[in-house]
Amino acid sequence: MIKKQSKNEARLKIQKRVRATVKGTTERPRLCVFRSLNNIYVQVIDDTKAITIASASTLDKEVKTKASNIQAATEVGTLIAERLKAKNITKVVFDRNGYLYHGKVKAVAEAARAAGLEF
Repeated sequence: MIKKQSKNEARLKIQKRVRATVKGTTERPRLCVFRSLNNIYVQVIDDTKAITIASASTLDKEVKTKASNIQAATEVGTLIAERLKAKNITKVVFDRNGYLYHGKVKAVAEAARAAGLEF
């Protein structure tokens, strides 16, 4: 009997494949998006030092929308861009973490671009 692969297992396979090529450096850290059913999380990671430079999520006090929707994703994208501007970082590498570039993931990316990040 053939076992059907779950959506999360398929996402993790894509994530491993992308992570092999996308690396965050000190000059261009990796902006990684994770979405759960209830929240959206964004981290900016320097893979050479293995540290998180900045992070933002819908759990932060600055984000007014506490749901996991496109409006909240837009707020998180602008928040992470503001935090990176404060640390003088304008160029990043976008890591969609195995998710489709659609919906919430796309909203985070477009909001970060509109706020001044380059990727």
